[in-house]
Amino acid sequence: MSGPRFARQLIPVLAAALLLVGCTVRIGSSPGSGAGTGAGTPSSGGAASETRQQDEQDAIDVVDAFWQRHFAELSRAPYDPPRVAGGYVGEDGPPCGGTPSPPGNAFYCPAGDFLAWDEQLMEAGYRQIGDAWVYVVIAHEWGHAVQARLRATQVSVAAELQADCMAGATLQGAVDDGLVRLEPGDTDELATALVAVADEYPWADPSSHGDARERTDAFSAGASGGLRACV
Repeated sequence: MSGPRFARQLIPVLAAALLLVGCTVRIGSSPGSGAGTGAGTPSSGGAASETRQQDEQDAIDVVDAFWQRHFAELSRAPYDPPRVAGGYVGEDGPPCGGTPSPPGNAFYCPAGDFLAWDEQLMEAGYRQIGDAWVYVVIAHEWGHAVQARLRATQVSVAAELQADCMAGATLQGAVDDGLVRLEPGDTDELATALVAVADEYPWADPSSHGDARERTDAFSAGASGGLRACV
């Protein structure tokens, strides 16, 4: 994925691709990367790692730009973006309310109002799936930050699926707004990423996040119906 420019309607192609893919991404299947201070910080992974971290920064910029434009559809409050703590490795990430950062994970911390992720999580998905992986992860966690900014009545009891829905609305909306361009293969990557996050993966335990069909349905609902379909 890159920008600007756009290709309209991600979901019809994505839905077809979902019928063809299935995978499990495992942290241990790829080498770890060095710690980052946020996306764009070079690490020990060399040029490939720097490219991934640039894609992380691009994803941050795209997702934030989308919410700058569209947060008013959900709230009359001014939009105040969360802080992006960015990458860490293992247990060396920022704590959340006194709880250590989880290895192999990505999370939004309400107490500190920040997003963070294990770079090994990003590296595993990036190498096996592609750059669409970082967009899915970051858009999902940003969805949790948006939930924290909404009225309680707007936040679903199925908070993880709602964040998936918001991720779908964000990425399709960013395409429609010309903030990001879909490149050849991106829809397949997105489909694979959605299946992967619902498989046996530390970041997305199906018992709390939903199974593959629930998660892809939620993402597709947001992509086809926009933010209003998510609240």
